[in-house]
Amino acid sequence: MQLGRRQQVLTAGAAFVAMALSLAACSSSSSSSSTTTPSTSASSSSSAAALSGTLDGSGSTFQTTFQEAAISAFKSVQPGMTVVYGSGGSGKGRSDLASNVVQYAGSDSPIPSSEASTFKGTVLYFPVVIGPITVSYNLSGLSKPLNLDPKTIAEIFEAKITTWNNAAIAADNPGVTLPSTTITIARRSDSSGTTQNFTKFLVEGAGSAWTLGSASTVNWPAASRGGNGNGGVASIVKSTPGAIGYVDYADAKASGLTFANVKNSSGNYVAPSPASATAAADSVTAAANLTFSAIWASGAQAYPITYQSWVLCYETQSSTNVAAMLKAYIGYLLGPGQQLLPSLGYAPLPSSLDSMATSQLSKIGM
Repeated sequence: MQLGRRQQVLTAGAAFVAMALSLAACSSSSSSSSTTTPSTSASSSSSAAALSGTLDGSGSTFQTTFQEAAISAFKSVQPGMTVVYGSGGSGKGRSDLASNVVQYAGSDSPIPSSEASTFKGTVLYFPVVIGPITVSYNLSGLSKPLNLDPKTIAEIFEAKITTWNNAAIAADNPGVTLPSTTITIARRSDSSGTTQNFTKFLVEGAGSAWTLGSASTVNWPAASRGGNGNGGVASIVKSTPGAIGYVDYADAKASGLTFANVKNSSGNYVAPSPASATAAADSVTAAANLTFSAIWASGAQAYPITYQSWVLCYETQSSTNVAAMLKAYIGYLLGPGQQLLPSLGYAPLPSSLDSMATSQLSKIGM
């Protein structure tokens, strides 16, 4: 059932992008306030010349829905190109890029210092998508979504809170009758940018209540259950009464999961959505290499658990053709592809960040 919902989203999304591309080709670029409008330079970089060859990518499962829909629509722009994207987690994508197995990688976190020495050249970061990470759960009989404080979430995922009627959860939800159901923790089993970002939120939002640190893999409680990819965690939550897990918004929606409102740095309980992720991203300042974090960002309507996902590639390529294909496809993701994101449950890039990323395309070369 989950696969069917996902396929419906992909089919609708690909059609939406194709329509958006047609419209973009007939109109001039317009100004945008906080979210991106595909820029002329991004669009022209993907259609200036006919290209041929295969471009291989792998990595972030967050990006999979977007990548597959964009690849389908991009075929109408560059019919001679074949773009392939294999999801397997951010860690796998970075490893594949470092080993030159792929030409680009999807990653939801910057390259960790422990991996830096494996890369053979300068790596460029192109932010392509922003979105919320939900705290999804499986509880029946509740009339509205739960509110959860970061400290409460931390204690749940460290197995210090083991039943749903715990006093800390009740304090976040006055007047709500909670069941005594045992909590089952669902988490990623693979090296994951989702885990990196979720645990970063707990470090920043829960403070000393969170003791497991932040990384793409974490030593979770022994009784927790691991799933491969966001889809694997969503499946555990959906099939296990009492389960709770961290799942990206697009996969959580596709799986029909229920997710909590999470208390942000302003003290407000905010629901995950593309709009609340954009509200978080609007307040960030990117570093020179275009890395940034919108986690625990300021703003009354900012959702506090976000991910930001990049396409990574080497600055120096093996041939002019590979360089041209990368410029074309990444330019498409930053241009017309951004129009697809809201329909898939993602947030478009702020216009200023999109412009910086588009300008960086010129760095890709021999």
